[in-house]
Formats: sequence, structure tokens, C-alpha cells
Amino acid sequence: MKILLVDNEATIRQILKEMVTAWSNGMHIIEEADGVATGREKINSFNPDIVLLDVEMDDGTGFDLLKQLVSPAFQLIFTTAHNQYAIQAFRFSAIDYLLKPVDPADLHQALDKAVANISHDTLQKQLAILLQQYAGKNDADRQIVLKDVDKTYFIRISDILYCEAEGSYTRFYLSGAEPLFVSRNLRSYEELLAPAGFIRTHHSCLVNPAKIKIYDRKTDSGTLILEGGHTIPVSQRKKDFVLQLLENRK
Repeated sequence: MKILLVDNEATIRQILKEMVTAWSNGMHIIEEADGVATGREKINSFNPDIVLLDVEMDDGTGFDLLKQLVSPAFQLIFTTAHNQYAIQAFRFSAIDYLLKPVDPADLHQALDKAVANISHDTLQKQLAILLQQYAGKNDADRQIVLKDVDKTYFIRISDILYCEAEGSYTRFYLSGAEPLFVSRNLRSYEELLAPAGFIRTHHSCLVNPAKIKIYDRKTDSGTLILEGGHTIPVSQRKKDFVLQLLENRK
């Protein structure tokens, strides 16, 4: 296994190297680079299996480096010092990231996951979503990456009807496709999808308002009927908010 550490700070690279060495019991080859230019050169010559990549470096960002690569085939783990905009992009693309200072247990878990995914060829599609999100593009084909136990799915946000909480899991209901069951809670997806207009109509439901066809007033707080006939409850607390949103919708 070949692992590349790309970070502009020598001290951080040394700490990461020690932690990676401890995780691998010294069995893997570890190389280093200190920026975008050296990182690109090292990736091309070293052909790593796993890359730990800093977001902000002296000669550019980790995103700048990724844009310069042709058909990257390694497993990628970002390291970042609380760059919230970057973190949001990571969550959309389901690319792993670690917050600095990096916790050894978190690093070991991320490396274990990377090794398990070595044979999965999804990085290029995930990077496309990552870079699109980081650039702030909001076109109709914007996607989110969802993972279940066996597969990785690339879903257009505009195809999501609604999301439903099931304990610490979330079920996604989609236009023209079977529901997807993913192991993250609804709150985390609310944070991602609220900027795209999704609304929490009930403690267990997050709805794409573009898919709402009818507001049914037969119950005290009302019910939403979506495309495909899906019925979604509206809580009493959310009723006024939902009504105002629907009345103001263009």
C-alpha cells in the first residue's frame, strides 16, 4: 500500500506520518509533498493508493491540485482546519475529511474505510460533485452522493421528493426510482439541503417544495401531497411556515 501526505506544514506531515505508520505497523510506503505543484508531481510518479490532502496550502488549495489530475484512481482523505464551506462540499460528495488537529482514532477509521474502498472506482464522479459544490454552482443537475451498505449513488437534488427519518438513518424517496436507505440522520441532510430550498414540515420529514402538488386542509395542521401521490404530514408548529412558503412560491 502506498500512501501520500500532502500538506504545506512539515510539522503536520511528520505527525500524520507517525500516525499512519502506527496504523500500518510500518508495513506501508509513505511519501510526502508540501503543496500543489509537488503534490501533482508526486502523485504522477508515486501512484499512491491513498492520498491525505490538505485544503489550504501556500501555492493553492487541494481543489486546485485535483483539477490538474487526469483520471485520479486513489482513495482520498482531506484534512482541513475548520473550513466550513469546504466541509459542506465534502458532505455533498461523501468524500472523507478530517478536522485539524487530526485525532489518531479518526485517522485510523478513515484509513480503514479507504482500504475497504480501494476497488471502488467512484472518485472522479465524487470529485465532480465536490468541485461543483465548492464553486457554489446551483444548476438544475446539481447532485449529492448517497451511500448504502453496498453501493454509492449519484442523485440529482431535483429528483429528491422527500427524506424521512428512521432513527439515526434516513430514507430518500426519489422521482422514478426506489427509495434509498442511508446511515446518516435527517438533521445532517437538512443542513445540506436547506440551502437548496428543502423544508422540514414535520420532525420526521424533509420535503422538496418543488414536488408539492396539493396542500390538503382536512386535518388540523394539513397534509402535503407530492408528485407520485406521497402524503406528508405538516406539524402544527410548521403549518404557518409551510403555508407562507407555498403562497409565495413562484
